[in-house]
Amino acid sequence: MKTILVLHTGGTIAMREDEQGKIEPNATNPLYSTIESLSTIANVVVDDFLNLPSPHMTPALMFSLSQRIKEQVSKENFNGVVITHGTDTLEETAYLLDLLLDLHVPVVVTGAMRSSNELGADGPHNLIASLKTAASDEATGKGVLIVLNDEIHTAKNVTKTHTSNIATFQSPQYGPIGTVTKRGVIFHHTPVRHESYAITKLETKVALLKAYAGMDSTIIDAIAGTEIDGLVIEAFGQGNLPPAVVPGLQRLLNRNIPIVLVSRSVSGIVQDTYAYEGGGRKLKEMGVIFTNGLNGQKARLKLMVALEKTKNHAELQTIFLM
Repeated sequence: MKTILVLHTGGTIAMREDEQGKIEPNATNPLYSTIESLSTIANVVVDDFLNLPSPHMTPALMFSLSQRIKEQVSKENFNGVVITHGTDTLEETAYLLDLLLDLHVPVVVTGAMRSSNELGADGPHNLIASLKTAASDEATGKGVLIVLNDEIHTAKNVTKTHTSNIATFQSPQYGPIGTVTKRGVIFHHTPVRHESYAITKLETKVALLKAYAGMDSTIIDAIAGTEIDGLVIEAFGQGNLPPAVVPGLQRLLNRNIPIVLVSRSVSGIVQDTYAYEGGGRKLKEMGVIFTNGLNGQKARLKLMVALEKTKNHAELQTIFLM
């Protein structure tokens, strides 16, 4: 039987609702009662790494989590890892782990939309499904996986799409790569590539902005005064911005601060198609970096990681087309 490491970080999956309807962190993780019944799936070793609401997560804590996973897997020779996490920032932690980890064992992140004592609590079931996935031989080599609601998604493509529905985690344009059933784990897609980066620290500062009609350079210039190392901007459609934003972006580029462009649309990729002022082609000619379908929050994390490796524009553009 395989041995799986379960790392808890907190979130709704580890919370309880009181009589007034308030949901707060619980001193004792309620998942312990579920873990005791998992002996038929795998031997489970628990690490109570954190107990935080997911809005309290930071890239620094995510980086520490990646280091903890590396150390534990190397030291104890675990066959897989399951991480329980709050759903608000789950996709960000999962994606950063995906960029930082290059392990020979499956790594699965899960959470819950309902606290432990609510009717229809989904946490215990998601934990069981995640443990099954982490114990599956077929889960190896697919990068960090997210398992909720009996679906298996890649960290790169998954995003939270609904504020409260238990089917909130979806992969727009791509869909899940597998499912979890009572009989086992079934994969029907396999990612064609996995990228990982060996870095020893994560200290770069990257801001994220979303374009809106009538936007000008005011907020760009304000952010420029915070000594940022990079900027990600969610543009319209295929990668277009209001023309009044362009001067502010040019001032950042003149300081060799990289700017990464993503779309605020749910599906599709940015392209250098439109040649009007603020259009994608003009932005590309300025030196703005285009990415290949990442959402804003993930592009921010990727730029943080990439800037720990290089500040060369051509190299950054290559990284963001992977």
